[in-house]
Amino acid sequence: MKKTIYVFNDGEFKRKDNTLYFETEEGKKYIPVEDVKEIIVFGEVTLNKRFLEFLTQKEIILHFLNNYGYYTGSYYPREHLNSGYMILRQAEHYLDGVKRLVLAKCFVRGASANMLEVISYYANRGKEVQKQVEAISNLTERLEDSKAVDELMAIEGNIRDHYYQSFNAIIGKAEFDFQGRNRRPPRDRINALISFGNTLAYMAVLSEIYKTHLDPRIGYLHTTNFRRFTLNLDVAEIFKPILVDRVIFSLLGRNMLRAGHFENKTQSIIMNDKGRKIFVEEWENKLRTTIKHRQLGREVSYRRIIRMDLYKLEKHLMGEKGFKPFVSRW
Repeated sequence: MKKTIYVFNDGEFKRKDNTLYFETEEGKKYIPVEDVKEIIVFGEVTLNKRFLEFLTQKEIILHFLNNYGYYTGSYYPREHLNSGYMILRQAEHYLDGVKRLVLAKCFVRGASANMLEVISYYANRGKEVQKQVEAISNLTERLEDSKAVDELMAIEGNIRDHYYQSFNAIIGKAEFDFQGRNRRPPRDRINALISFGNTLAYMAVLSEIYKTHLDPRIGYLHTTNFRRFTLNLDVAEIFKPILVDRVIFSLLGRNMLRAGHFENKTQSIIMNDKGRKIFVEEWENKLRTTIKHRQLGREVSYRRIIRMDLYKLEKHLMGEKGFKPFVSRW
């Protein structure tokens, strides 16, 4: 299975013949291009056109994050699986309000079901989150009555608010007190973790979209506009609770991340490089984790499950089979 390379240091990407390497003051580190699917860059790097041409040839995506851990953009190689037919189907399902709402509901339904799975797991283990379980269950029943995407997103926002209210009971650490979601900048450690993890999820889904015939610029829950990508945001909603949030709970539950892995920066809290390295290692472990797939009857990794949901979305767009998002059974 091809892997993700994370670059935290400053340096220069270089190509020599059919080899890539990253050069820093400490020396050169060669990149095994045949085994790499994407490179995620945190540090300050320089590169040239020859390097990008080689990435295109090898179909490797390059993602960039800034010093705060925010996603800033991607080098998305020429879409080798581009399909005019699929783009037309995607546009059709976006421009038709009824068809768009059907898909938007699928994404919210999947996200809500997975949020419920996560906190129900902790409710069954004595955490005081039953109030949130009941609130999310009641709100989920209202999803089908939504007549517009804006109305749907309002309900989804309420579901997520109740979901986040369970975090303090699950985590149970004073230094990771969580008083609700805030973004850009995150003002506490949990918000910093959520923002960073969500960014990794968006990039992971984008990389999987690249391996399909889908165009990432046409989403359904998130409005398609002049923004570069939206479909990856839609699909990531399904997986953030079972991937990002489980990683957060696991890292904090095992005391792998502590207050010392965060720092204050101009009215915001961010993870330092050491904290990010711990997080991405656990993140990659989670994506590689395999579970028994009920329909296939065999072990499948979470990364592969993301791709499978994208294939299911393609079938929905082609009118072959209605899209049903992946729902975890812990």
